[in-house]
Formats: sequence, C-alpha cells, structure tokens
Amino acid sequence: MQQYSELAQSVKISHDKNNTLLDADHSLSLIGKGRSAYVFRIHSTNKAMKVFFPNHTHTAKVEAEIYQTVQSIEYYPTLYDAGENYLVIDHIEGNTLFECLTLGIPITEENIKEIDHALQLARKEGLNPSDIHLRNIFITSEKKVKIIDVARFKQVKSCSQWQDLKSAFHLFYSKSFFPKKIPSFILNSIAAIYKKRFFPI
Repeated sequence: MQQYSELAQSVKISHDKNNTLLDADHSLSLIGKGRSAYVFRIHSTNKAMKVFFPNHTHTAKVEAEIYQTVQSIEYYPTLYDAGENYLVIDHIEGNTLFECLTLGIPITEENIKEIDHALQLARKEGLNPSDIHLRNIFITSEKKVKIIDVARFKQVKSCSQWQDLKSAFHLFYSKSFFPKKIPSFILNSIAAIYKKRFFPI
C-alpha cells in the first residue's frame, strides 16, 4: 500500500467554493463530506483518511494537535498520521447519534453519561469541547462512545450545543411517548432552526 502522504496527494479537490472531489486513489472509498474535508475509508484497513479542502488546510494542523492531546482517552480515535492537508485515524464501526435517531436505534441514558464523561476528560486536558452535534458522536458496534471532528475543541468562546442536546434528550427523547425513530428531514430542519437560534432548548 502507498504511504499515507501519497494517498492524500492522490485526492484532487477543486479550488472553488464547491470543493468538488475530482479524483482519488482506487484504494480510498469516500464515506463522507463535511464542512472542511472529505473522509475516506482506506481499503483493507480499519483506518479512515480525512483530506481537507484547499481553503481549510490550516484546520488539519489544529485537529491533529487536538487528537494528539486526547490520545490517552479511549473515547477519541487513534491518530496514526497527519500531514499538511490530511489526518489518518480509526475508522469507526457503528452509527452516529443522527443515524441512531433516523434508524430507530435506542440512545440510552448510559450513552449520554459516557459522552459527558468523554467531554469532561477532554476539559481536563485543557480543551474546550465545542461544536458537539449528532453527526460527530458515534455509538460503536460494541455500544461504546467515540467522538470525532475535534477541530473546534480549542476555541475560547463557550458552546452550549451539547448541553442543549442533553436537555432535549431528557425533556423529550427519554419520555416513553416520544418517537425513537425520526426522519432525517425533521432532524435537519430542527438543526437549521437551532443554528438561527429561533428554537433555543
């Protein structure tokens, strides 16, 4: 297999606002696109490669430093390599909280407590966990919590996003009458409203 740096160099992304994926090595399978990067599964491995858009390469360094800070904490992926525009971390087998909600997979009180604990451990390392949302928290196939996309864990301002999600869990989701399977368009609509702060929890 090629070196990680060579694999990252094989990923071609357009230098415009669309950040269109133009090409990638055949050993990389696209598994996601975020606000700043594409994510690939590296064939025949349990690793994922995150390749940042041309205008977000500075984020690669920041996120690598944060992953290095939390390497001793089991709730965060192992960082295997990092370069100017990429990271290589564990590929996580499981479902995000967003997927759990859309698929009707139960999210438990124990899961919520485990996420709280994971974030508290990051704070003890001097970080400020921020931008915690449904798509960057996984419940693994072993029913354990994993948190990804930690680039904003160094920001200074206070972020109430996780507290608001936790409040929603206790006020609504945990009630027996509340549906445990929610269509993605409803979740996306709630997220859009939340971002505009029209619907504070």
